[in-house]
This record gives sequence, C-alpha cells and structure tokens, in this order.
Amino acid sequence: MPPRLSAHDFDQELLILFDAYVHGNLDRRGFLAQAQKFAKAGMTAAGLLAALSPNFAAGQQVAPTDSRLKIEHVSVPSPLGHGSIKGYLARPASAGTQKLPPVLVIHENRGLNPHIEDITRRLALDGFMAFAPDALTPLGGYPGDEQKAVAAFATLDQAKTREDFMACAHWLQAHKDANGKLGAVGFCYGGGIVHFLSTRLPELNAGVAFYGNVPAPSEAAKVKAALLVHQAGTDERINAAWPAYEQALKAAGVNHTVYLYPGTQHGFNNDTTPRYDAAAAQLAWQRTLDFFKAWL
Repeated sequence: MPPRLSAHDFDQELLILFDAYVHGNLDRRGFLAQAQKFAKAGMTAAGLLAALSPNFAAGQQVAPTDSRLKIEHVSVPSPLGHGSIKGYLARPASAGTQKLPPVLVIHENRGLNPHIEDITRRLALDGFMAFAPDALTPLGGYPGDEQKAVAAFATLDQAKTREDFMACAHWLQAHKDANGKLGAVGFCYGGGIVHFLSTRLPELNAGVAFYGNVPAPSEAAKVKAALLVHQAGTDERINAAWPAYEQALKAAGVNHTVYLYPGTQHGFNNDTTPRYDAAAAQLAWQRTLDFFKAWL
C-alpha cells in the first residue's frame, strides 16, 4: 500500500484551490483547469482532485456494527424548517437507564457522510449520546458522492436548514435518555452552525467549533454557552473574521477558549483527507472531550 499523502505533499496554492472547490466557490471544471499547472510526474489534474478527496474507509475508527454502541436512524419534526430532518443517533450500549450528556454533531457542507457518522460513534464510545442530523434530508439525504453532495448543499434554503438544526437541538436535549444539558460540535460549515446556535439557544451549555465562520460581532452578546474554538494555522478564509468576533465575546464576558494549530490546513481534523494533521487532530479532539466532560 502506498504511503498516505499529507498536506505537505501538495503546493499551498493547490490546497487553496481545493478549499474553494469543496466550499462551492469553484466548480469541478474550474478546479481542474487551474490545477493543471500542478500536474506532474504522471499525476493529472483529475488525479490531484482524487488524491485530495476523502477516503472514508481509511479514516474510519469505529465500525458501524460495533457491539459497544446502540445506533438508531431517527426522524425529527422541524415545523419551522423543512418539516422533518433525519439523523444518526449513537450512544453506549451499556448505558442502561443512565442519563447521558447529549451532543449535537454538525457536519460540513456535504451532509451526513460516513466520516461524520464515524465522529458520532467516537463520541458515543466516550460516553455521550451523540446525534448527527443530515441537512440534505429534504433533497433525499447524503447522496453517497461528495461532488453531488456539495452541489445539492448549495441549493438548500439555509434559513430553513438553520431551523432544522434548532429543532434537532431541542429534540436531543429533551430526549428521555439525555441528562438535560446540551452540547454541540461542528466542523467547517458545522462550526459556523455551532456559533449560530450559541446565539440562538441560551440553553446550550457547551459549543465546540472547528474552523467555522462566525456571526457578526453584534451577535456575541447573545452567547450564554461556553465555547471552545479550534482554528487551523493556514486558513485565512476563516481566520480573518475571528479577531473582531473574539473581541466582542470578551466584551460580552463569554467563557471561551481558542486554540490555533500552527502549520495546519482548514479541515485538519478530518482524517479521510490529506489535509488531516494527526498531532493537531488528536490534541484538538482530546481538548474537545475534556471540555464536554467538564460542561455536560
């Protein structure tokens, strides 16, 4: 088996192009045209795209059939959103009647793909009741193809989608097996949704945002949750807005901690792509678990 590629194996300009592609700011044809100049040693532009794209099998840490877990596919009513939203619920099989700390898991801009399901199972193994909604539910759910998922995601009514996540947060907190508290963790788009929820849900106890967009600084005064923020070292698209928002959080007295991981790329926690940084991801994840255990 060939060695696993890392971000250091790619030109930074190519990584920026890929970031634009996965966030819908550049279509596939545009990426391939601009990536052509980086094609060398028999690697085509299409080959570069394939090399940068997720390999879900390589990143899986917890099997869907793990007997230590109880997993359900559920549908949550969302009257102010798209009517209902489906999701993936995981918790320890050994919990019995024990009340569990609930954590909402919010995916990137591609819906509930296998990587986010795996993240949900990881949380469950650590003693949480984790629920990952699929924002693509009104379009038939995650299509099993990342390119199709990004294209579909761009057509969602985001106002309704945000209401879907609100409904899921309320549903999870009120679940009969939950301990009444509420946490949320999100990645990229999902990190932005965590920030959004923190301004809308005073009952949110703890939010963890991995490299997510932030609200307007004027929204910071509404935040009641404790926040943990993980930022990539090389991620100008996200990091540019952070200083002003952090200043607003400080002015509002919001309990927040931010970590910057030098030398990492946007998406460094996603272990299915070359942008994954094992050391930074493991540190960020341990900090996340410790944070949730402290607050939930």
